[in-house]
Amino acid sequence: MSTVALGDDLGIETSTELKTRLAPLVDQGGDLMLDASQVGRIHTASVQVLCAFVEARRQAGHPTAFDGCTATFRDAARLLGVTQALGLDATHDNLKSVENAA
Repeated sequence: MSTVALGDDLGIETSTELKTRLAPLVDQGGDLMLDASQVGRIHTASVQVLCAFVEARRQAGHPTAFDGCTATFRDAARLLGVTQALGLDATHDNLKSVENAA
């Protein structure tokens, strides 16, 4: 199993770099773990990149999972309604860590 660290900043200005970094891994066989244990900031654009990446790998028959998701990461996924698309459970209920949660 391969692991890719997502880093601490997944703001809008990093979404293109995230897409570029993940693109070669779409067709990589075997399980892939995305380490979200350092994510302290995340923007909708990066969530969209991650959703498209996970779906493309799913369609290619390659499993993708997340490990060590921070509260910020989980809250953003839940707020945007993509926990199922990303394969995350939706049991976390703290929105305080999400920028502009209201």
